[in-house]
Amino acid sequence: MHIDLSGKQALVTGATAGIGLAIATGLARAGAQVTIVGRDQAKLDQAQAAIAQASGRDDVRGIQADAGTTEGCQAVIEQQPEADILINNLGIYGACPFFEINDAAWEEIFQVNVMSGVRLARHYAKGMQARSWGRIQFISSESALNIPSEMVHYGVSKAALQGVSRGLAKVLAGSGVTVNTILPGPTRTEGAQAMMAEMGKERGVTAEQMETLFLAENRPSTLLKRFATPEEVANLCIYAASPQASATTGAALRVEGGIVESIA
Repeated sequence: MHIDLSGKQALVTGATAGIGLAIATGLARAGAQVTIVGRDQAKLDQAQAAIAQASGRDDVRGIQADAGTTEGCQAVIEQQPEADILINNLGIYGACPFFEINDAAWEEIFQVNVMSGVRLARHYAKGMQARSWGRIQFISSESALNIPSEMVHYGVSKAALQGVSRGLAKVLAGSGVTVNTILPGPTRTEGAQAMMAEMGKERGVTAEQMETLFLAENRPSTLLKRFATPEEVANLCIYAASPQASATTGAALRVEGGIVESIA
């Protein structure tokens, strides 16, 4: 299968590292003009250079903005008024006992993980609908189906994305615009590696050994038996953004290594 996204404009939030960077790189390699969004200009510059080198393209754009805020989303929209492919990847996470998650933490995680995608989709979907073609993805998590006790607020925010995605797919039914959620499992991103290193330090093991322990203790149902790479997650996203995926919409697409105990 050859995926050709030539002539398409793609916007990826949270794209200076990890899954977002891998998705942006894959889209650029497939021929899309890619714009990435991040808060740190130095990281944006590094990510743009990395994508350009990997794809051979010289039209990668970067927008410095905090898409987790109303003002940041507006800044993104003003600098990139239209997009054919929207990847709502921006998200935050962190372990915290339920009884210590205060209102501010709940509000923050909803603003970043849910409302950022709502605000951008609300804008870009209109243009996609008018052009009768578009792809919108919300990067969710297996935690949406398997709410982790160590970060309930994170799981709930990702479950909310499932509802937003399914509802928007219904709003755009028959328009040529598809809307899907992508559900990664534990993925070897920079953030995850740092967390494993910190947890491993506390237990006197390496980050690699901690990954194995983490899966055994927290995700024992994994069939992959390892952390995925960002590129493995991105591969599914690139397909879902392609013309070939025209009949896939309103779906929760899992790339979580078989953690979820369901065949549906």
